[in-house]
Amino acid sequence: MSTRTRFGDVAGGFTREGVGLGVVDIALLSGLVTYGHLHHGGNPLANPLGAVEAIVPFLIGWVLVSMLAGLYTRGVYADPARVVRYATLSWIAAANLGLIIRSSPLFDGGAAYPFNLVITGTGLVVFVLWRTAFAVSR
Repeated sequence: MSTRTRFGDVAGGFTREGVGLGVVDIALLSGLVTYGHLHHGGNPLANPLGAVEAIVPFLIGWVLVSMLAGLYTRGVYADPARVVRYATLSWIAAANLGLIIRSSPLFDGGAAYPFNLVITGTGLVVFVLWRTAFAVSR
């Protein structure tokens, strides 16, 4: 059975560059959610569990969706036009998945309507700009 896709051979697993992108993505996502947590009166130093609880739903959403979308394959992350499309769709899907998880009884805090717009819009700007800048700089 072939492991060849339209983006190349996936049998080799992750590239060092792809893993690095994943680390930066997670750092940016964690920073974005932590900033919102701080902005709304949370203190990650006094209540680290509260900060982690705010980050985890979106982290789960991002990891699942970005991996399924192939955002870490060289054919995607190296092409500026493709990365804009993939990062946009991946973040919108990941944000919605994160909001669904956050609204579940497993997590405290819920997700009021304006928050949905803010996290989706802000994350979209952050991820699309970061990933496009990376692709263009290659």
